[in-house]
Amino acid sequence: MIVEYIRYKLPAADGATFERDYARAAASLAASPFCLGYELSRCAEEPGVYVLRIRWTSAEDHLQGFRRSEHFPPFLAAIRPYVPQIEEMRHYELTGVVGGTAN
Repeated sequence: MIVEYIRYKLPAADGATFERDYARAAASLAASPFCLGYELSRCAEEPGVYVLRIRWTSAEDHLQGFRRSEHFPPFLAAIRPYVPQIEEMRHYELTGVVGGTAN
């Protein structure tokens, strides 16, 4: 498993539209056999900052599987307006340092 983090910084006034568009895009994530789960979080101190966390079966499955599947075009169409606001988009490997109910 690999975890992808995508960090966005956009005007706080765009938050409701961003969340609505991501809810639409999430249907594509949910339909993908490569996606193990996802969550979109909004920064409490800076409401225009969001982090999307996606758990993938592997980085290769994300990049070669999901992005080449029928699920990717509708996902990208829903979030395309926000691509310029991406500050980080990377895959992270889990370490043995875990606690609580992290998954």
